[in-house]
Amino acid sequence: MSDPKDLLAAVATLDTERAARRGYPEAVYCAGKTAAQVRLIAAAVREAPTLRGSATLFTRADEHHAAAVLAELPDAVHDPEARLVAWPPAPPPATGGLVVVVSAGTSDLPVAREALLTARYLGRPTDLVVDVGVAGLHRVLARLELLRRARVVVVAAGMDGALPGVVAGLVSAPVIALPTSVGYGAAFEGVAALLTMLNACAPGVGVVNIDNGYGAGHLAAQIAAPTADSERVEDR
Repeated sequence: MSDPKDLLAAVATLDTERAARRGYPEAVYCAGKTAAQVRLIAAAVREAPTLRGSATLFTRADEHHAAAVLAELPDAVHDPEARLVAWPPAPPPATGGLVVVVSAGTSDLPVAREALLTARYLGRPTDLVVDVGVAGLHRVLARLELLRRARVVVVAAGMDGALPGVVAGLVSAPVIALPTSVGYGAAFEGVAALLTMLNACAPGVGVVNIDNGYGAGHLAAQIAAPTADSERVEDR
């Protein structure tokens, strides 16, 4: 019988020191991997002492990937909508500033939830605002109190991708624009939204790649990370 370490070495090199090196653990991108490969990686995560106490995220996990992870890490949490599996199951205690994730439409929710859960499992307090696209501006205006409490706002939008610029014109926090591949033919699977966001008139907008909820959530967690000054203020 083949040694599991030899099998793992043929498909992946797990970066078990990333959390110590840069403060955040490695995530496992499951798309393009077989369920058997993901299972080997999950087993290695379980056995790595340096990964205990920090969250490991398996992103873009379909039902077969999720089953493979759960076979090795049975207490892991699977969110099918976000296509994400997290282990350990409980997020770490929330520290730092509030990350608010905004979904322009219900169709943008899978990517928005990927961003939300990423920020949450990286240790930030999070909140979600759903279905407040520019077709009805009163909806986002009704959530201004929450948006203005955020240290950083992630805005997931497809179609014309206009919502991040609108939000950036209303809040003082930086806005991470997250284009989604939602929309009819001329949306070009998110390219139209991406270009709109890159050309946002409001300052303070940064843009991640199409459907990259993990990248948006990770960046938001880094921006909202606690500092000595912020902790002194928040402890009062």
